[in-house]
Amino acid sequence: MGALQSLPGQHEYIDLAEKTGFSCEQIGVLHKRFKQLSHNEETLRRDHFNEIPDLACNPIRSQIIGAFFDRRNFRLNEEGTVEEISFEEFLVVMSHFRPPSLHMTEEQRESVRREKLRFLFNMHDTNNDGTITLEEYRHVVEELLSRSGALGKDTAKSIADAAMLEVASISVGHMEPDEFYEGITFEHFLKLLNGFEIESRMNIRFSNMDTTTLCK
Repeated sequence: MGALQSLPGQHEYIDLAEKTGFSCEQIGVLHKRFKQLSHNEETLRRDHFNEIPDLACNPIRSQIIGAFFDRRNFRLNEEGTVEEISFEEFLVVMSHFRPPSLHMTEEQRESVRREKLRFLFNMHDTNNDGTITLEEYRHVVEELLSRSGALGKDTAKSIADAAMLEVASISVGHMEPDEFYEGITFEHFLKLLNGFEIESRMNIRFSNMDTTTLCK
């Protein structure tokens, strides 16, 4: 890979700012961090993310890293995954973690909220079939619970199953014991999280790069 010789020019910064909502100053900070992670190469690979200490112990580390290589998150209406990402693709994915601007209209704020929830949905819909299945949901919950050390795998599995059935009952109404629940669609996902303030809670912390402060 060719080395990044310099930061993008002002014109490129303006284009990226329009695409992502970051200021030129924020883009400069993120570009420096990108160069650190990629060792001055033009693209980032999954193994580069292994150098981020704050991700090492994150229970959904694989989902977070996977989100950066998921074409669905590049705002290009594409599907599938890639092996490497450019700075622009990295920046677009990072922009999903930006809190909303104080000057947004209600319509703009709702659009940001929907986009953030779609991003979260994609992270859990790991096989890209349009639903979050029991297995996909169980994987996240089991990992969150069992990695804490307080619960065994069997207990975590039982809690995950019970939580998913509760979610299913909210999504599709009363279920008979012999009914099979196929999973949560994105529209169900929106309804389940209606009223939950997600806009400013989604953040990601890398060394020297924290979207809770960087993106305000």
